[in-house]
Order: sequence, then structure tokens, then C-alpha cells
Amino acid sequence: MLLRNEPMSLHCSFRTGGLAQDFFIPNDLTDLSTSLKTNTKPLLFLGLGSNLLVRDQGFEGVVIKLSNLKQIKIEKNTLWVEAGTTLAKLSRLCHTNNLYGGEFLSAIPGTVGGALMMNAGAFGSEFWQYVINVTTINQSGVIFERTKNDFDIGYRYLHAQYANEYFVDATLEFNQKKPQQDIKQLLDKRNQNQPIGKASCGSVFKNPKNNFAAKLIEQSQLKGFCIGGACVSNKHANFIINQNKASSADIINLITHIQQVVKSTFNIDLELEVVIK
Repeated sequence: MLLRNEPMSLHCSFRTGGLAQDFFIPNDLTDLSTSLKTNTKPLLFLGLGSNLLVRDQGFEGVVIKLSNLKQIKIEKNTLWVEAGTTLAKLSRLCHTNNLYGGEFLSAIPGTVGGALMMNAGAFGSEFWQYVINVTTINQSGVIFERTKNDFDIGYRYLHAQYANEYFVDATLEFNQKKPQQDIKQLLDKRNQNQPIGKASCGSVFKNPKNNFAAKLIEQSQLKGFCIGGACVSNKHANFIINQNKASSADIINLITHIQQVVKSTFNIDLELEVVIK
């Protein structure tokens, strides 16, 4: 399905953002590959849009939403899962099939593709701990099999050896003998400490080494601080809330202000976790 001038505010959890020139939802991997073979425009791959802020000017190119790529196959303690699968669904499936280690995924509002791109994590676990290999597709629609050795992997960080390739599926292995965490407790903890249900992107900044972004922002007296319709959450200082029809510019200006205040107060540079396009 191809849409023209699609509002990205409908597809990002910040509930703001300009128009995507083209917005394409492929039926499957073959459909995606075929479309890329003739495409000449810039690309932006999209999952749930839970870690993405699109500027008010929009995206002059093709946004590709992988929501139809959501197949999962299980063999013993190994899963093959497509990039459009939500992490909540993956976590439930692991739980149902006694595949332990993926409990933390229940607390992350995203998809497999997004988790691969940023090495998503929560409660001490990270996605790439469980990755065996991945399938990617390049801008010309050519499909590749890649291993972990093809990537430099770190905290909320991934650098690919091969440029301009996008994740379409992954093979994961969950071989723990017992649950590592209690899903209900994880969700209760998340709901107690985070502004769930508000228009936000989750954590805006990565935690600096041996520190916490939320602590630094709170100690900078920025909880509740607003620019336009964008406000620092009173519940969790590393969350920015679209509280009153914030523009993307409001959110970006607030991000910049937070970085400047934390830098001047603590001499620490806060690095973005959210992706701005």
C-alpha cells in the first residue's frame, strides 16, 4: 500500500511530525524488494515509531512501515522473527513456549527491527544478547545474511560493517533454564516509574557512564519544565511529553535546552537515544 503526503504524527508515539512524501507498507519481503529495485528516493524504515521524532518539515522520501512483516517460526529454543513483530508479542510468545531470557522485551514499546537498530534494552538486558544472525536488505532491494561479527554492538548502539542496509528478520536464541525476570513485576515497575499512556518516545537520552540521565535532569531542576507544548515529565525526567499539541520544533528545542543545562551544571554531555529525522 502506497500513500502520499502521510502525516507522521499518526505513526510516531510523540504524536507530532510533518508529512512523509511517500508512505509505503509492503505486503511481504518480496514486495519490499521489488519496490526498492526501482526506488531513487531517500528511505526511512519504520516500526512503531516509538523512538522516532520526525521534524515539522516532514520527510522528503519514502517511509517504509514494516507492520506486515510479522511472521515468527519456533524450533526448540530458537526463533526466526520478522522485523515488524512487536517486542510485546515476541515476549508473550517466548513466555508461552518456555523460552526464557526475553522477559525484559515486554517492557519495551517497539518492534524487532527497531530493537536491532538501537540494541534496545531494559532492566539490565539487551536485545543483541540473544541474536544469532540477521537478514538485511539494501537500498537496491538485494537481500543479505549477516552475523553478529558484521556489527559493532554497544549500549544502545549499533554500527554496521555494511552501510545502507536495513533489518528484515532475525534469528534469536533463548536458552536460559528458567525465567530471568517476572513479566508482571517488570510491567508494574514500568507503570509506576514511567508516564505510560502519554505521548512520548520513552527515554530521550542514553544514560551516561556510571550515571543516569533522569537523575541529572531532575537535579538540574528541569522536571515539569516546558517549551511550547513539550514538557519534561514530572514522573520520569528522561521522558519528554507532548502535553499540548507540541510541534517537533518544541521538542527539539526542549532537548537542546536540557542538554545545555546539564552540560553547564555537571559538565556532562547527554547523548540522544531518540532518533530525529
